[in-house]
Amino acid sequence: MIKVKEWADKYLEGDKVIWAVVFALSAISILVVYSSIGTLAYKHSTMPERILLTHTMHVFIGLAAMWFAHRVDYRYYSKLSKFALWISIPLLIYTFTNGVSLNDAARWIYIPIVGSFQPSDFASLALIVNLASMLSKRQQNIDDIKESLIPILFWCGVICGLIALTNLSTAVLLLVTCMLIMFIGRVPTKYLAMLVFVGLLFGALALKFGSRGETAKSRITSFIEGTHLPFQAVQGHIAVATGGILGKGPGNSDQRNILPHPYSDFIYAIVIEEYGMVGGIVVLALYLLLLHRGMKASYASERAFGGLLSAGLCFDTVCQAMVNMGVVVGLGPITGQPLPLISMGGTSMVFTGLALGIVLSVSRGEKDAHWEQKADSGEEREQQKQPRNVPTAKAA
Repeated sequence: MIKVKEWADKYLEGDKVIWAVVFALSAISILVVYSSIGTLAYKHSTMPERILLTHTMHVFIGLAAMWFAHRVDYRYYSKLSKFALWISIPLLIYTFTNGVSLNDAARWIYIPIVGSFQPSDFASLALIVNLASMLSKRQQNIDDIKESLIPILFWCGVICGLIALTNLSTAVLLLVTCMLIMFIGRVPTKYLAMLVFVGLLFGALALKFGSRGETAKSRITSFIEGTHLPFQAVQGHIAVATGGILGKGPGNSDQRNILPHPYSDFIYAIVIEEYGMVGGIVVLALYLLLLHRGMKASYASERAFGGLLSAGLCFDTVCQAMVNMGVVVGLGPITGQPLPLISMGGTSMVFTGLALGIVLSVSRGEKDAHWEQKADSGEEREQQKQPRNVPTAKAA
């Protein structure tokens, strides 16, 4: 036990609770995915164990991405984010015009060797990092429209608008995350209203010209009216209703062979059916704990960039999880959002791992001797220093 602790202290730096939560969710993912891929294996004429092996490999790749990301000084991600944003634009345009259709949605592109890749995950991570960077460098002139507001609105509008063409729900979640980062970053409320206007404008354009506009409108309409629920929503409700307190037990789900995509969009329904309300609450509690620790790392950061970065990345991950779980239990329209760290999907695993790795990098703090040798100049350090009373002052 002592050796395990010594190994963890040496190789798993940063917030140990975040590491524990990620390991727990990863283990749950492997168990529930194995239970829910029987129909998928039959469809592709293969063994479930083969699909499980691929998924397990994706889980470990995501953990590896998380480990490598947490070993890098998070300040370096500020320099990479602008370059990543420029790459995102042609990737998102190509996805809209030539995307590969998976699970009835053309949100992927095919890359040789790598396989299917979802550019919206890449673009979302790049925008959150870049937005945190822009705000941290503009704390002294945050009210300047030309220097601060216009660049922020430009990037938020372009990236969210392009994502909305193929994935409206992801664009909405990303826009909400951007608003949170701007709120924490002391952006005046009137400018937040301008971001809402930009979001509504691009959302309307996406509904009109995007590939998923009609689907989104029909799902929203059916949820509001509540008269003709989609087939997958009905089956998801049945899975939740029959799970009871303790569930039917691992591998005993009945709805896994009826529910469309039980290994991705509706995997939380399988969690509740097999592990009951207790299992559902445990998964919910793990995500809330992840949010708490991410916000704690945000508050403890001595730099504005680190605080904004940790808050934005954790909120985006946990908000996506809440939307997925809310859809399953009937609190919102179907969105197609996966459950981070649990749903099957290589791109989601990798970029969620990268995001949480960056949060862990923030939680390591700036006192690492190796990092201090490469610290910024005194002027930039003073510019990016986080005011301790930012959240309190904003709330007031």
